Amino acid sequence: MSLRALRERLRQQADSAKAKVLKRFFKMRPGEYGEGDIFLGVTVPKTRNIAKEFQHLSLKDAASLLRSKLHEERLAALLILILKYNKAQAPGKEKIYRLYLKHTRYINNWDLVDLSAPSIAGAFLWDKSRKPLYALAKSKRLWERRISLLANFYFIRNGDFDDALRIACLLLNDKEDLIHKALGWMLREIGKRDQTREEEFLDTHHSIMPRTALRYAIERFPESKKRYYMSQPRTSG
Repeated sequence: MSLRALRERLRQQADSAKAKVLKRFFKMRPGEYGEGDIFLGVTVPKTRNIAKEFQHLSLKDAASLLRSKLHEERLAALLILILKYNKAQAPGKEKIYRLYLKHTRYINNWDLVDLSAPSIAGAFLWDKSRKPLYALAKSKRLWERRISLLANFYFIRNGDFDDALRIACLLLNDKEDLIHKALGWMLREIGKRDQTREEEFLDTHHSIMPRTALRYAIERFPESKKRYYMSQPRTSG
């Protein structure tokens, strides 16, 4: 199973009509967040199956694939890295994590971030210092800031909310809608497990939260509480 064979398999599944739809869905017009990305039009389930088939590619080949201009090739690379990470021993996990951080510039759309950040960055940092996530939260790159949020989903699923809430504070004034959505989504997930913690955060910060983030955060609240938070006066951050 070679890198060349994987690329050929993806091209065999290409669908130009699907690629046009994805171009609109992932905001690839000039000035949009996905500008310059290129899609073959391969569905995620098909890409996932191909990644499983080629999961024994070397890390060198996976890194080469991750640097591709084609979205599905980068997606396949991340799927392979996750499969490898889950089977690796501690030294191998660290190697994959380091490779991941070195290549964040290629993890450059929301689906790539959301798929990989919890499974690699979050999983690796579970029993370690979370300082790398704070550095990413301060990055000028949108996708690195989103990684800093999404990695916390691994912690949240395991009942640890502290760093998620601290990083949320750092990004309350972010200008990007994709950060607002991720922030609200993360708070909602905390609320599913501990609504008191979420409400404590909202009671302190709702007045400066972007409306999109607030709407996502309170999505599962009773209507009365939704109205309460949405009706509160807002101030600039």
